[in-house]
Amino acid sequence: FVVMEYNLLECLLSVFSRLQICFSLIQETGYERLLLRQVKQIFIENKMIVVCQYNYIPGNDMVLFRHRLRKYNIHVKFFPNKIMIPFLLESKYKNLLPLFVERNLLLVSMETKAQETLQTLKRVPQINVLGACIDNVILSKQGFVNYAKLPSIVTAQGETAGVFSLMTSHTSRLLQRGSVHLSSLLDQYVQQENEKVEGKADRNIS
Repeated sequence: FVVMEYNLLECLLSVFSRLQICFSLIQETGYERLLLRQVKQIFIENKMIVVCQYNYIPGNDMVLFRHRLRKYNIHVKFFPNKIMIPFLLESKYKNLLPLFVERNLLLVSMETKAQETLQTLKRVPQINVLGACIDNVILSKQGFVNYAKLPSIVTAQGETAGVFSLMTSHTSRLLQRGSVHLSSLLDQYVQQENEKVEGKADRNIS
């Protein structure tokens, strides 16, 4: 995977003026504190968090987009940057900070539905993936695309089971061949011994 590396100093300088406003608003109103708690909960509960940038989308298109994602248990979340930036600054997800510059949305899921996410996004050109956090690992856009190409756990387990089944079948055939060959050798040995005994008996009689 391609893990994003960002210059945090440049990021902090670029958002410094906004941070002062953000912190003051969070301290003054309970609504921002509620949003901040919701953001924290999202990062705790979800394995997949995709950061996207979006342009204007008609209301009906957004409703359809959210409906398609919900079929895969993927949900769309909107949080203002004045909430996201303070949270990220105090968290282990600081490398996501440069992504939150303009209008952003989050696609979150308790499962890693990378393939389904990208397939759905193909129908909505107004929304672009900027990066993602998968199982607490931060990925760039390309890293997320590469991750989506990997086989799912179920597929990988099926392939592994198939390999083991093939190996077991092959081993069983080898063992069967070995046992048949051994049985043949034993039969041949017994027959030879019987012939020797019969030969001795004939000589004794004569």
